[in-house]
Amino acid sequence: MSARELVVLGTASQVPTRRRNHNGYLLRWDAEGLLFDPGEGTQRQMLRAGVAAHDIDRICVTHFHGDHSLGLAGVIQRINLDQVPHPVTAHYPASGQHFFERLRYSTAYRESVDIAEAPVSADGVVADTPGYTLSAHKLSHPVESYGYRLVEPDGRRMLPERLAAHGIEGPDVGRLQRDGVLNGVTLAEVSEERRGQRFAFVMDTRLCDGVHVLAEGCDMLVIESTFLDEDVRLAADHGHLTAGQAAGAAREAGVRHLVLTHFSQRYSDPEEFERQARAAGFEGELTVADDLMRVPVPKRV
Repeated sequence: MSARELVVLGTASQVPTRRRNHNGYLLRWDAEGLLFDPGEGTQRQMLRAGVAAHDIDRICVTHFHGDHSLGLAGVIQRINLDQVPHPVTAHYPASGQHFFERLRYSTAYRESVDIAEAPVSADGVVADTPGYTLSAHKLSHPVESYGYRLVEPDGRRMLPERLAAHGIEGPDVGRLQRDGVLNGVTLAEVSEERRGQRFAFVMDTRLCDGVHVLAEGCDMLVIESTFLDEDVRLAADHGHLTAGQAAGAAREAGVRHLVLTHFSQRYSDPEEFERQARAAGFEGELTVADDLMRVPVPKRV
């Protein structure tokens, strides 16, 4: 199993279908798991996908429409029932605080886990860890909505041939990485910059500045494409994207792997989303998401 992968739990928009559950996405990022937009039925989809409550370290809700949040009650109660041993942090629009509280305490249960509430009220960093920085940016939807962007810090990749040329080996490599210089040899002389990986999650929105900021330079972009291009006016009226709009934004941002999801039940042919995305000029890796699919984050170039 990839150490960094997207586990798709649900891909329907407002109305689920026989083959598509409401939204739900778990990003496995090394030892952490970030659960995005747990819609109704997420707990059961987790079971089907082999995702445990113990896998969740953060819950990130873009907005409080039901297909993106009704599963919160079950997921939070399952976290407590399974007595997850680590703290869990929940991020969500601050304007929906009352919705979060209603879902968190919708029925009686015994709280056994520390779930930290971290509401989002403006663009910017919402979590800064050694492994990544998580930021939120506002989107354009009838209710307040935020997308999320995860960025790994840049690092350095050691170059064996340059190390050998300077006679650096064994424990000295670690000393050079730690101190930045060893016997007059600098770290820059024997290594090259390794760009940190980038992931973005963009749900219900029209095209707006937030979409472009979130998508910029991403290795993987998970983005809604509720409508096909012929329904672009309907998409704008309801605060959504078409397949072509999502793919166009990904193309402009230099996205490596585009994952389209959040499909309206009005469409029966998922391949049409891929056709329209390619017609919009996106040439990178492309996945039209399906329930229970696992999509590895692309390896570094």
